[in-house]
Amino acid sequence: MNIDLKQLGADFSAQFEGLQGRHPGLWPLAPRLLCAAGVMAAVLVAGYFLYWSGQFEEHDTLAAQEETLRTEYRSKMTQAINLEALEAQQQQVNRYVERLEKQLPSKAEMAALLSDINQAGIGRGLQFELFRPGQVVVRDYYAELPIDIKVTGSYHDIGEFAADMAKMPRIVTLNNLALTAGKDGVLTLDAIAKTFRYLDQDELDQQSQARKKKKKGAKS
Repeated sequence: MNIDLKQLGADFSAQFEGLQGRHPGLWPLAPRLLCAAGVMAAVLVAGYFLYWSGQFEEHDTLAAQEETLRTEYRSKMTQAINLEALEAQQQQVNRYVERLEKQLPSKAEMAALLSDINQAGIGRGLQFELFRPGQVVVRDYYAELPIDIKVTGSYHDIGEFAADMAKMPRIVTLNNLALTAGKDGVLTLDAIAKTFRYLDQDELDQQSQARKKKKKGAKS
């Protein structure tokens, strides 16, 4: 079957001739179909930009909110399921903190603690050549008091003294230990003993104000 493409093209082009002034309903088939396709494309484009694009954006926003709410729901469900275990852990932590706080003396009790440290050395037969409390260092929630000490005695007595420091009901640590040997087996221990106390209310208020000023400075 032979198809004359040239004749088909001529017939197609002929359908677009003489359209001016004629009602579109009287146009040949090809112009009417092409016009209908153009109108449909224009409607789709206008609908997308004027209506559907906003709907798509709203859909995406709602979908993101839904995912966020689902994540929050799963997180809260996990917390609710583990609530009893979390409360038990919190109580355990609170008991541990209370136990540690009991090991910290108050400012009024520091003098007695210093006396206990001195008596512990004397009780072991040590000779104090230096016992000098230093400057108090105030931290966020506690105060630290370094004490320069220098004692002489036998190796065994110095070891027992160090053990006594560890067994004290209050927290006392020995730092920067240095042992030197003298005559007749006598040793000299140079160290910094550190003890700690909790802050009184005035010191806590000062620390709170300092943290607030620090936060304001960081924001500015």
